[in-house]
Amino acid sequence: MAYDDIKFNPNTKVLVTGGAGFIGSNLCEVLLKKGCFVRCLDNLSTGFLKNIEPFLSNPKFEFINGDITDFDTCLKACNNIDFVFHEAAWGSVPRSIELPLFYEKNNIAGTLNMLESARKRNVKRFIYASSSSVYGDSDKLPKVEGNEGNLLSPYALTKRCDEEFAKLYFKLYGLETIGLRYFNVFGKKQNPNGEYAAVIPIFIKKTLNNERVKINGDGKQSRDFTYIENVIEANLKACLAPKEATGEVYNIAFGGREFLNDVYEKIKIALGSHLEPIYVGDRPGDIKHSNADISKARRILGYDPSYDFEKGIKEAIDWYKANL
Repeated sequence: MAYDDIKFNPNTKVLVTGGAGFIGSNLCEVLLKKGCFVRCLDNLSTGFLKNIEPFLSNPKFEFINGDITDFDTCLKACNNIDFVFHEAAWGSVPRSIELPLFYEKNNIAGTLNMLESARKRNVKRFIYASSSSVYGDSDKLPKVEGNEGNLLSPYALTKRCDEEFAKLYFKLYGLETIGLRYFNVFGKKQNPNGEYAAVIPIFIKKTLNNERVKINGDGKQSRDFTYIENVIEANLKACLAPKEATGEVYNIAFGGREFLNDVYEKIKIALGSHLEPIYVGDRPGDIKHSNADISKARRILGYDPSYDFEKGIKEAIDWYKANL
C-alpha cells in the first residue's frame, strides 16, 4: 500500500464522522491498524453497524450513535480529539434534486456544526470529504482546482458550500482544514442496494445475480473511478501534510477515465456473464465526463495512488463475490 510507511504517534486520537459508512469504515479500520484511538460518529442512516462490528471490542475504538445535525453531539464527539475526518454526508445527485432542504440540513448545517465543534475543542486539523460534482457543467478535461463550472444539483451546492465554510474557518479562526474532492469512489463495503446506490456495486451485484443492468444515457459518459485504497492514502497524507497544505482543496482520484459501457463489459467478462444492458434515460444533474488532474495533491500532499481501475475493480469484484 502507498500508505504502509505512514506512522502516527501512538497517542493520536481521531474522530471519523460517518465512520460506519463505506469510506468511513474503511478509514476507521486503517487508523486502528496504525495504532490511533478512533472515535466513530454515525447515526446509521446510510452506514451499517456490520461495517464497524469487528472494531467494537477494540479498546481503542469508540462508537457514538449520533447525528451531525445536533450541535451538542458534535461537541461531545470532538472532545480530546487531535484530527477530524469528516465523511458524514448524504450522497446521490438525483436524491438531492428531490430533497434539497434535507441536503442543506445534513450536508451544510451538519458540516458547519462539525467545523464549529472542532474549533471550540481545539482540534489540530479537519479533513473533510468534498466531491467532483463541484465542477458542475465545466467541460474542461482534466478537472483542475480553481476551474469550476456552474453547479448542477443541490448535492454539488452543499459540497461547494462546505468548501467555502472550511476556507473561512481556516482564514478567520486558524483551524487547519483540508478538503478532498473525491472522484467516483468504489470498493469493499460500498452498499449495492437501493435506488440511489453507486453504479459499480449495482453492476457487480446484478451481474452476480444474473440480472440485466440499467445504464443511464448511452453509456458513453466517462468517470475517473477511484478505488477506496487511494482515498484512504489521501486522507492519511492530508492529516500529516505540512501546515502549508491547509486551507486548500485537492482532487483525489487515480487520474484516468473509464466509459460506463467499458466498465460493464469488464465486469461481465470477469464474472462470465453474457447479458446485455438496458439503456434508459439520462439522470438529471449528472455530468457527462469526469477526469481529474491530481498534480496538486501529488505535489503538496505527496499523494501517489497505487490502484488503477483494473487493479481496483478486480479487488472489488473479489470482495463482493465473497460477501454478497
